[in-house]
Amino acid sequence: MNRKKFLETTSIATTALLLSSLNAFASPVTATDTNTNFKLKVLATNWGFPGTMDEYCAKVKKEGYDGIEIWWPATKAAQDELFAALKKFNLEVGFLSAGSQSNFKEHFDTFKTMIDAAAHNTIQKPLYINCHSGRDYFDYEDNKKLIDYTSTLAKQTGIKICHETHRSRMLYSAPIARNFIEKNPALRITLDISHWCNVHETLLHDQQETVNLTLQRVDHIHARIGHAQGPQVNDPRAPEWDAAIKAHFAWWDRVVEMKKKKGEVLTVLTEFGPPDYMPTEPYTRKPLADQWAVNVHMMQLLRKRYS
Repeated sequence: MNRKKFLETTSIATTALLLSSLNAFASPVTATDTNTNFKLKVLATNWGFPGTMDEYCAKVKKEGYDGIEIWWPATKAAQDELFAALKKFNLEVGFLSAGSQSNFKEHFDTFKTMIDAAAHNTIQKPLYINCHSGRDYFDYEDNKKLIDYTSTLAKQTGIKICHETHRSRMLYSAPIARNFIEKNPALRITLDISHWCNVHETLLHDQQETVNLTLQRVDHIHARIGHAQGPQVNDPRAPEWDAAIKAHFAWWDRVVEMKKKKGEVLTVLTEFGPPDYMPTEPYTRKPLADQWAVNVHMMQLLRKRYS
């Protein structure tokens, strides 16, 4: 076989394998007792988007997303720009909130100021508020104060407030999160399980009981595919990530199944990030995949599988 023929044959075989894998995940997941009140809302991230808020929201709407997830804007001008774009393009919103200081009191004060403003804004009620909560080096009692505060705020406002399974934050690892889950019945979770794959250097096959317990508390999902050596594969469409993709969809399938039975809204953010989350070529730092295209691919896949 000559080189040209070999390359053509290899390309055809690789494409066939890839399409076969994608088609499998695009097949709808059926539930025997779906409550008709179940809704799936898929949101876009502005992480890495280079344009204006208006340009961003226009593109989000064109792609068919339900809304966006974004950090609560710090200034009145940024808030006005955001809400104008949301209204113009008829998009829903979920807000991010956090503290960044290493001193807990300062951290907690910043966190409260941001989340109070997001929850009590009078222009548009968010679908949820996602918290980058605490720090991995804060002690249990300090981090618990964040849970207690958000649990009270959620009851007062009727807004879902979730704490993310995120590296460097309160729920950075599976066993640490399990301790919080078992001791705090009101704790609700944003599942970004790609972080735990990275932290534990596995697809969590050895912590199934903890994962099962966690899935029961999930109200919001960050749909990014991680692996044992990183929080983001270079391109989920590539067949070499088949095992990681299957693991993540198995976790998400179980959350969707629970939400369908209860007739609840499930929000999902497609959150593949830009460099340096996105792997790049050395020297040029050229991304190995198109971040926007990957996230749109994930959105379409999620709709086909769960809607």
